[in-house]
Amino acid sequence: MEHSEISSLIWKVCDDELRGLFKPHEYGDIILPFLLLRRIDCVLEPHKDKVIELNKKYEGKAATKLIQQEIKQNFFNSSKYDLNRLKQDSENIKINFNNYLAGYSDNILGIIENFQLQKPIDKLNKAGRLLQFITKFGEINLHPETVSNHQMGQIFEELLRLSSEMSNETSGEHYTPRDVVNLLTSMVFSQDRDNLQGASLVRSIFDPCCGTGGMLTIGKEWAHEHINNKIKFNLFGQELNPQTHSICQSDMLIAGESTDNIKQGSSLTEDKFSGEVFDYMLSNPPYGVSWKSEKDFIKNEGNNENGRFSGGTPRISDGQLLFLQHMISKMEPDAARIGIVLNGSPLFTGDAGSGESNIRKWIIENDMLECIVSLPNQLFFNTGIPTYIWILTNKKEDKRKGKVQLINGASFFNLMRKALGNKRKEISPDDRKRILQTYLDFEETEHSKIFDNNYFGYTKITIEQPKIEKGEIVKDGKGQPKPDTKKRDEERVPLSEDIDAYIAREVTPHLPDAWWDETKDKIGYEISFNREFFKYVPLRSLKDIKKDLLNLDQETKGLLKEILK
Repeated sequence: MEHSEISSLIWKVCDDELRGLFKPHEYGDIILPFLLLRRIDCVLEPHKDKVIELNKKYEGKAATKLIQQEIKQNFFNSSKYDLNRLKQDSENIKINFNNYLAGYSDNILGIIENFQLQKPIDKLNKAGRLLQFITKFGEINLHPETVSNHQMGQIFEELLRLSSEMSNETSGEHYTPRDVVNLLTSMVFSQDRDNLQGASLVRSIFDPCCGTGGMLTIGKEWAHEHINNKIKFNLFGQELNPQTHSICQSDMLIAGESTDNIKQGSSLTEDKFSGEVFDYMLSNPPYGVSWKSEKDFIKNEGNNENGRFSGGTPRISDGQLLFLQHMISKMEPDAARIGIVLNGSPLFTGDAGSGESNIRKWIIENDMLECIVSLPNQLFFNTGIPTYIWILTNKKEDKRKGKVQLINGASFFNLMRKALGNKRKEISPDDRKRILQTYLDFEETEHSKIFDNNYFGYTKITIEQPKIEKGEIVKDGKGQPKPDTKKRDEERVPLSEDIDAYIAREVTPHLPDAWWDETKDKIGYEISFNREFFKYVPLRSLKDIKKDLLNLDQETKGLLKEILK
């Protein structure tokens, strides 16, 4: 069977047993942990009796290691039950199920505990459905001989997608739509195609806000399918939410990946990969989430010139640029690439001298920003706002050095037949290919603009005018004119332009006594898609408007004649 057929079968089984007792958006809280349990049962089935015997033979902490060595698995269940054996004692199903869970080795038990299964299990048991649900799930064949690790990963992803689509309010926090992830990964890996050729290559992928792990697994799959299936990718991630962290670990486990590489905690203040660097990084950090509770730690590290946040600290209400700096700090020095999805705020929020502007300045002046793509709105389940893909690297190819490419991809989408929460649009494979090719071509087109790095920078200068009292210019003790703070003005001068020439042209002809106070200069950077891709549409003439109104009048049987007299 194809993975999609197995996913549909599992969803139907759950829908039959859970309908009326749980809401559809709650299904995932039960399906995903049971999918993990059933897969582990199938993997351990040949060793079940032996594990029970070994557990009686060995005691204490040494038992875990010895059992793992004997069965050549890094996990086991020492109870006498599995999902099929539980039905043999139907009268004590709940007690036995809890004993079954408690029999897992610590590495699995930690994952299961974060799923917080107790409440849904109590609910199923109280309604008299627990035995039936366990029985039905136990009949699903997920044996490794039948379903490969790769297929299991696809099944898990498909069921996660289905449950996320049902949960419109929270899905976007932990699940990025696959069409967005496919575009992001294609841009990150395609530009590095030449460095991904050959056998025996080992590369790393990291996501500091990994959610359920979709960026990591899809990134690996895309590179295998489109570039080189012989590459060994090691996947690393960190996730704050305990339950989401467990879902990600489960996905890694059933796909044959290391769960040890998926850490739990805040990437900003609990960097579980301190000192480590990675080849590729993919992420969709939370938008507009406050970092007030972590302020002291982050400010302190921001003041350290070697700290992760030395480029600047953004406003407390939005930590997106903190996650980006965190990723930059983990770039493999020889060559690394970053793909990150952000909303519009990091492009332009903050004037010269602000944290956001300083971060943009630091990124662009260090020539790390390669490309930004504006995406269609209404792409995500829980928000309809416009979003953008940023591509960064510490090793640009020669033609891109000192340049930034902007791509207007806002019109590349298909309307969905059925909206999923706020998601009403999707990036089709053809649209993805168009955006990707525009990126790879690196040429000026209707949808692509290429700029020198300093194009986005400006100097914010202060223009002073003399203070005048009784018709006379007031001077200080050194005989210099005193500035009138009420008449003080500020101007933005592009970095590409000479400030003296700007003042001579724009200021002096209008304010001959004014002067530029260089001590107050501030360098700022901002990126405006609206300005760069704005298309002027001339206003219609009164003649054309009147003609249309008269035509309308014909249709409305002369009701407009009196108005236009």
